[in-house]
Amino acid sequence: MKPRVLILGADGFIGRHIAFECRAAGWDVLASARRVKALKYMGFEVLQVDLTAPACHEPTFWQNNAGRCDYVVNAAGLLTGSEDAFEAVHVFAPQAVYRAFPAARKLLISAVGIEKANTPFAIWRRKGEVLARVNDVICLRPGLVLGDTSYGGSSLLRALASLPVTPLLGDGIQEMNPIHAQDLAKAVHEMLEHGTAHGPHDIGGPEDITQKQMIAAYRAWMGLAPCKSFALPARFARLAGKLGDFMKMGPISTTALAQLDAGVLARGTPPLQTRPRGFTAFLNARPAGTQDLWQSRLFLLRPLLRLMLIFMWVLSGLIGLFLPSSHFLPLLAGAPLPDIALIAIARIGGLADLAIALALLRGWLLKLMGWVQITFVGSYTLGLTILAPTLWFLPIGGLLKNLPILLLLVIFLILEEER
Repeated sequence: MKPRVLILGADGFIGRHIAFECRAAGWDVLASARRVKALKYMGFEVLQVDLTAPACHEPTFWQNNAGRCDYVVNAAGLLTGSEDAFEAVHVFAPQAVYRAFPAARKLLISAVGIEKANTPFAIWRRKGEVLARVNDVICLRPGLVLGDTSYGGSSLLRALASLPVTPLLGDGIQEMNPIHAQDLAKAVHEMLEHGTAHGPHDIGGPEDITQKQMIAAYRAWMGLAPCKSFALPARFARLAGKLGDFMKMGPISTTALAQLDAGVLARGTPPLQTRPRGFTAFLNARPAGTQDLWQSRLFLLRPLLRLMLIFMWVLSGLIGLFLPSSHFLPLLAGAPLPDIALIAIARIGGLADLAIALALLRGWLLKLMGWVQITFVGSYTLGLTILAPTLWFLPIGGLLKNLPILLLLVIFLILEEER
């Protein structure tokens, strides 16, 4: 009978690597995550679970839905969120899983540098480690995890490296010893299969490198000429982090920037048969492809695109609400609707535009909002074409501008598909 492993957070950057490694080793993998569609298409047995849901905070839920489990990997975690969400994901749900499978060998993916930090991420990671210790769970603390692909903080580093002038957080001399996600996954598999002390164990690569050196190495890997760098003013970095928190922009957050500024150095790597590679070794193991350069350059355009769309919808909403009817009714002369109906449509449309802007500003269901925007622009275009087809022939563009806007919204949708 094949060993069977339950992986929480299997759709994350680290979780996917662990799932692929365990499957390659011949194990049966039950991949659990809030979104499992992609994992299912990848060929995994899946269990869709939102760890904030009270139902999964009972051991019976996992016993009834997961079946037999010889091993458990908890790779789930939040970087930002409410106190209730942090507690559910880092305490309530893992506690239920640990109690559901007392005989299984279990491992928690935690993080280095959480001992003294006072961010919600660090506080709840520490509480997760306490829970793990009580339940005889191996605790593994990776440093900076990189891979052939990228996500979150690693995508941000690549993006900074692709800029013509490189901004550095702080002075750029913060040390890190990155570990490749595949090497981390191999370590997880080995520690589960052979067992180890509960730890916590730091794990990183054998090569120390500074933030500045890493960004320069990424530029060289992508075939870009060396460039000048500058220290990002602390005030500007804090402002960017707070804006990222408010708009839910992932790695652009106060927590992520604080950790990057402090450095991510893992010490005391546990004894393993397979030793992790150093940053230079795994970076140069393959050439950068077009997709690597495109992703790096598009990563920072993603938040800028959202800000531009917010500006567009705010301005459109204000125009729809407050522009005197005498300014737009002449453009709709001959429309088969009375003036009062056209004015009402403009005012209601203005309110809808402002609602879209607010949703984008708060990062609310961004993929859904992508489709909402496409629907609105498409509806505006179709409706105005019916009411006043001459708007297509205005010297300043008129409805013609909606075509590139629609294409831009399709790009917005693509960029919001991170996993």
